[in-house]
Amino acid sequence: MAMKTRKLFLSGIPLIILMITMFIVSCTKDNPSHTVDLGVASCEGCHTNYAHLQKVYSPDTVILGGGCGGEAPHYEPYDRVFMGGEGYKEYKKSGHYEIGCVGCHNGTDNTDDKTKAHSGDFIRHPSMFADEKCGTCHEEISDHFVTSLHNGTGQKRKVTIRSGLNGPQDFDQLPAHQIEGYNNNCATCHGTCGNCHIVRPLAGGGGLAQGHMFNKTPDMVNGCVVCHSSRGGHAFLGVAAGTEPDVHFSKMGFDCLSCHSGEEIHGDGEPVDQRYAYSKLPKCVDCHSGIATNNTYHSMHFNDFNCQVCHSQDYNNCGSCHIHGEGARIPSYLGFKIAVNPIPDIKPGFDLTLVRRTLAAPDNWEKYGVNEYANFDAFPTYNFTTPHNILLWTDRTKVAQGKSCYSNCHIRNEDGVLINRELYLFDEDLLSWEKTASAGIKVDGKLPASWFE
Repeated sequence: MAMKTRKLFLSGIPLIILMITMFIVSCTKDNPSHTVDLGVASCEGCHTNYAHLQKVYSPDTVILGGGCGGEAPHYEPYDRVFMGGEGYKEYKKSGHYEIGCVGCHNGTDNTDDKTKAHSGDFIRHPSMFADEKCGTCHEEISDHFVTSLHNGTGQKRKVTIRSGLNGPQDFDQLPAHQIEGYNNNCATCHGTCGNCHIVRPLAGGGGLAQGHMFNKTPDMVNGCVVCHSSRGGHAFLGVAAGTEPDVHFSKMGFDCLSCHSGEEIHGDGEPVDQRYAYSKLPKCVDCHSGIATNNTYHSMHFNDFNCQVCHSQDYNNCGSCHIHGEGARIPSYLGFKIAVNPIPDIKPGFDLTLVRRTLAAPDNWEKYGVNEYANFDAFPTYNFTTPHNILLWTDRTKVAQGKSCYSNCHIRNEDGVLINRELYLFDEDLLSWEKTASAGIKVDGKLPASWFE
């Protein structure tokens, strides 16, 4: 009888264990403070104990993130540094986990004293020192990233040259307060390895994205589009009223990395003046080969202007940004402008190209002690652009029955009204402070006289 009772008891153990496990899971599912319990006298123990982080966190003293895409979503300071969430288990299986917290962040482990843990040479974002912290294992990528456009070299070039210097190599010569402004604003997107692979960019609220897991392939929406929101993602996903998603997304299921390779994003170690000079950029003809003469439109204009002139929808523009002040004083608007090619040395052969208004203004840095750029007119206030909102049939390619192929593109005079004039960038479209800077790309006097007769 005793043996039978013992067998019954033992046979019930798995069921009891299952019930206890289900009870624990049900209690911890929505309570991140119980996800991991390693004790708080260590880096990992503290940062996986949600309740403890809530007790010891330091409130924000500045507003984080925001920028071109609008206000950043808010995460509490303890949420941004909590490691025990989704992805933490995967992180623990990785080689990065084996390095240990102080291997990347320095500081002091095995203490429950927050000040001591973060003392000395502690680094909040190790990839800011990528050559030392990432380059040990990823030497080639780290070396190349120094000149990557994702590292902000293109943007730094315009800031420095407009400031009267020679280029991004002179960035450190800018006034300290202006550099501070760049780091607090522009660098919320133009950042480091970690912005793509570990944390959310500041423009997306900052903080750990998936329990400190290293994502080899960044998530398109929560990674790429967070920074490329107002211009890239906004267009590609068809966010704006009256627009459609890019055909490569809606019909082909492409994401950013379908065209933009890791080598392009990381850089190749060769500095370039700006992104369109970069040799690794994808080109339409990489996939669409043999199209130069496959229809009348291409036969006539394939080498005259970039593909987007015909195949883009209206796209997002804004301008005159007050860095850390009012922001864009020309609010976001959908527009479409064709101008004289602003970069004929980089994109030769194109007489006319699509352009987009930039954030540039003479007093961009007024809030950081620079009343006006020393050399603002060094660049136009409209950039060469290739919007990611491609369709086969657009307002320019859909021609009404019986109409000529140029009906939706060429300017024509109908009873004194110049049809299609709004598609082109004329002097009258420029604000007073834009006229000198953008004089070279306006179309006044550069279109066929017959269009205006």
